[in-house]
Amino acid sequence: MKTWIRIFFLTALCLALLVPASAGDEKKIVIGFSQATTTEPWRLLFNKELRDEADKHPEVKLIVRDGMDDAAKQAADIEEFIKMRVNAILISPKVAAELTPMVNKAFDSGIPVFVLDRDLVNDRYTQFIGGDNKLIGRAAGKYAVKFLGGTGKAKGNVVEIWGGSSSTPAHDRYSGFHDIIDKEPGIKMITKPNDGDWKQDMGYEIMAEALDAHDKIDLVYAHNDPMAYGAYMAAKDVEREKGTAFLGIDGIPAEGVKWVHEGILTATFLYKTPGDEGVRQALKLLKGETIEKRVTLPTKTIDKTNAESILRANGLIK
Repeated sequence: MKTWIRIFFLTALCLALLVPASAGDEKKIVIGFSQATTTEPWRLLFNKELRDEADKHPEVKLIVRDGMDDAAKQAADIEEFIKMRVNAILISPKVAAELTPMVNKAFDSGIPVFVLDRDLVNDRYTQFIGGDNKLIGRAAGKYAVKFLGGTGKAKGNVVEIWGGSSSTPAHDRYSGFHDIIDKEPGIKMITKPNDGDWKQDMGYEIMAEALDAHDKIDLVYAHNDPMAYGAYMAAKDVEREKGTAFLGIDGIPAEGVKWVHEGILTATFLYKTPGDEGVRQALKLLKGETIEKRVTLPTKTIDKTNAESILRANGLIK
């Protein structure tokens, strides 16, 4: 009997030694993230903050896929995550309609899905995290009215440069802005809706066409800072940047805030990236905590009155 026990324990010991020492250290929570694109500075900051937050949690394995500005590519990435049976999916969709069915499929399969930045056409997902784009649009509208003379007195020619016209943020930034300025009969929108797809070069091209067609442009409202910067550069190239206000959205310290400080943009409006909050909310849910259906991130107006202090706080100036 003793011999049998001895053999049993020796066998158990040998089997234990065959198990790699790192096996117990393997990451247990797998989170898949599908990013719409990585061609914009705001998206790069988004990814950085998401990775930084995930790095704080050694139990998390983060898998990031770049949608490359292609809804079909993003749909394929989500399909891959479903097959992998990841613990949670984070997605920032390029467009709403085309990606809603695949997000719904992931959600219906039992995988928690967190929609970041851009909403979908229904709410069959676990949680939405993002800024209030209508609120930001209204803030831009109020700023425009004040710059152009004040409530009831505002006058001026305005150019609006849309972000991706198929995305929910662009529509919300448009409607919020027009909630305010459409009450001012002295403000004229002098161009038709133009889709700049969030790109600086397209902002430049749209503004160049507006400059050719109109002798006076008092204010440019672009749906993000790169397009506003592109519009400024188009005006500067023909020496017409002075006397025109340029408003953008994003408020990245090293980009939009810096441009405000340098006098290139008149103002920008903070649109915080949701990556870090997405990781935090996913972990809360996976650890059994209750989470809200929607999380709205804060915003603020950034102009000459506070741009310097923001840059200083971020170590960008002394």
